[in-house]
Amino acid sequence: MTVVAGYVPTPLGQAVLDQALAEAELRKARLVVVNVSHPGAYVDAGTAPVADLQRRVGDGHEVRQLQDNDPAAALLDVARDESASLIVIGVPRRSPVGKLLMGSTAQRILLESGCPVLAVKEPHT
Repeated sequence: MTVVAGYVPTPLGQAVLDQALAEAELRKARLVVVNVSHPGAYVDAGTAPVADLQRRVGDGHEVRQLQDNDPAAALLDVARDESASLIVIGVPRRSPVGKLLMGSTAQRILLESGCPVLAVKEPHT
């Protein structure tokens, strides 16, 4: 069994990581944390320090830092390749108008995933 989590270095990303670790422990599953950055970007705020992230997830789990212009496709590919039993993603807060539409990345993962998806809400600040 494998749980796949989409991670970005934000408070929402931390909430996703915490929930993914809890789900992996509950399911006695391996966790694969995926951090996707944009190829060719000199500075990308979405890039997490891999060594720090690996320390946080611990032994027996894996961190993958991928470069892709399509984070949804990258996460779905990892989930498919790993035969994931669960994908954990974050869903950011939206304005009243933004609530009409979910983020395209989250929406694609929810609609195209071959396994259940757990959507974690952005923590209250």
